[in-house]
Amino acid sequence: MNAGGKSDRPIVPTKSPNKAEGVAAEAMEGRGRTKGNLLEGNTLRTQGRDGVHSALERVRQAAREDRKQRFTALLHHVYDIERLRAAYLAIKRDAAAGVDGETWEHYREDLEANLQDLSLRLKRGAYRARPVRRVFIPKDGGQRPLGVPVLEDKIVQRAVVEVLNAIYEEDFLGFSYGFRPKRSPHQALDALTVGITTRKVNWVLDADLRSFFDTVKHAWLVQFIEHRVADKRIVRLIQKWLSAGVLEEGKRIQSEVGTVQGGSISPLLANIYLHYVFDLWVQRWRQKQARGDVIVVRFADDFVVGF
Repeated sequence: MNAGGKSDRPIVPTKSPNKAEGVAAEAMEGRGRTKGNLLEGNTLRTQGRDGVHSALERVRQAAREDRKQRFTALLHHVYDIERLRAAYLAIKRDAAAGVDGETWEHYREDLEANLQDLSLRLKRGAYRARPVRRVFIPKDGGQRPLGVPVLEDKIVQRAVVEVLNAIYEEDFLGFSYGFRPKRSPHQALDALTVGITTRKVNWVLDADLRSFFDTVKHAWLVQFIEHRVADKRIVRLIQKWLSAGVLEEGKRIQSEVGTVQGGSISPLLANIYLHYVFDLWVQRWRQKQARGDVIVVRFADDFVVGF
């Protein structure tokens, strides 16, 4: 296995990562950068971005200091014009259009007016999510469904992800690597390599959750989100995307399960769901019940556990 570099930290904590022990435990799990790896993605810098980032610092600090705090005022961070502009600029210019046909280039022709209008609709509660256009791509001899949201849904979803990351990056455990800021598949491989070579591991379980994105229960997901988010407007935004449905062959299909792959919000929602149903459970199990070493590396709905 080519791990792309060797981490200088073991990945398995010996105690629960909470409060005073949190920083040390998260560091042991590989929260920091792995030597030799590059940060994921390219950071798009626009005028005023420093102020936008600092506006979330108090949220991040509060989330770090109190793991049970519920946040009641988050929406104003989402409809901030600078954050919406940065979210728009982060979208690929040649990305496929959604059901409304709106393209990145066309939206740019009157960008400031469009962003102002979008911000006001978010502020008034007049923003409406649109159905996702479903497309299929080849995978493992079959077809994998992907969703193409409309451009404004992509923009708002990216803005919401940035805001919620300020909270959940303080909550997520160190062995969770998928679709998180400054984390990559190479770092997950590094952590797995270090775990297998430095711990007593005789058995390895490599698994993924079958049709995970298609079967996530909306009610449970919302309940998990409300553990930390008490701003009903943010919760309603997420519920709008979950219930918008998909448009396939001209027919709108709605369901009470599943998050459409292809939306910017889906990876974060998946990590929130799995944080509560898998990560916290396996963390407690290996601390309270396991009789030997246990290593864990999870990347979205795929995970490797060593015993």
